[in-house]
Amino acid sequence: MVDKFTPVGAKYTVQRRVAGYHDIRMDGMVDLLLRAKGKSVFDIGCNRGLVGFEFANNGATVVHGCDIFPEGINTAREVFADLRSTESRFEVVDLTRGPAALSAFVGQQYDFTLCLATYHKLKRIMNPADLTALMQHFGKWTKGYFAWRGTSDKPEENDEEISNLDSDLKQVGLIRIHTSYISAELGVAAIWART
Repeated sequence: MVDKFTPVGAKYTVQRRVAGYHDIRMDGMVDLLLRAKGKSVFDIGCNRGLVGFEFANNGATVVHGCDIFPEGINTAREVFADLRSTESRFEVVDLTRGPAALSAFVGQQYDFTLCLATYHKLKRIMNPADLTALMQHFGKWTKGYFAWRGTSDKPEENDEEISNLDSDLKQVGLIRIHTSYISAELGVAAIWART
């Protein structure tokens, strides 16, 4: 399957799409995994669903996610197909269309919303007002914690992104409670909580 970013006529080949392995992508915010039992998770830009799989392995009962990467979504569906104790749903979504693109998840709320190394990609292709509206949409459906990871390839952008999220998420009742610079490989991480 070819997405809108693959040149016409090009054949898809497997490629690396994330920094680090799935088991270290939570570095600096692994405490969320300890709180996963019986909880629901939404992974923005879930890639192949492996971070969500870590939540399922730690007792999450609902794991949903979206990505614009069809092969990744198919992989996530396959990975979760045999997990009988976890409700899962993974959809191909173009987030540049804003909250309307998330119609498959309408009416949902989640204990955890994950935005790991995704915000900076959206920031490059969305206008600021639309990105704010999208992040606030995700913030509104977050019942507990909103987790974000910046990019390790442009660390100078991370503090600006945290500041933007502080402002956007505060307006929907989320306050930053944790910031971690412990991961030298993956960069800064932050967590906002429902007040």
